Amino acid sequence: MTRTGTNDLEIRPAVAGELPAIVCLLADDALGAQRERVEDPLPACYAEAFAEIAADPHQELIVAARGGTVVGCLQLTFIPGLSRQGALRAQIESVRVAASERGRALFEWAIARARTRGAVLMQLTTDKSRAQAHRFYEQLGFVASHEGMKLSLDPG
Repeated sequence: MTRTGTNDLEIRPAVAGELPAIVCLLADDALGAQRERVEDPLPACYAEAFAEIAADPHQELIVAARGGTVVGCLQLTFIPGLSRQGALRAQIESVRVAASERGRALFEWAIARARTRGAVLMQLTTDKSRAQAHRFYEQLGFVASHEGMKLSLDPG
């Protein structure tokens, strides 16, 4: 658990009870609104995914909270590999931060965590339509060095 500065922002692993707040964050933009299902109760798929992430030592679902309210989240995945002489990579996905809370703290925490785990490279993907996010990542030192591609495997 990390408290950042004097503003009482807490960065720590998520707990299952925070799933509704996390899903709300994930759905709180034009792209996420099309992908997520904010329902009460949440569809079981979210709890199943949370359990699978929690059971995997290479996965960390992280939240930023202020005053007990979740204001940001990300998933940090550690990928062992043979390239780069057996280097460990850190992959950041599903980043969302409430508009009122945008800043560097969550990413700085994730970068420090990756270093602590021994990762030599941090990578992320971001939708091409997210120009503001691209500028933010570049300010943090990320470089658009590769072209990413995806193939949807949805049965529907």
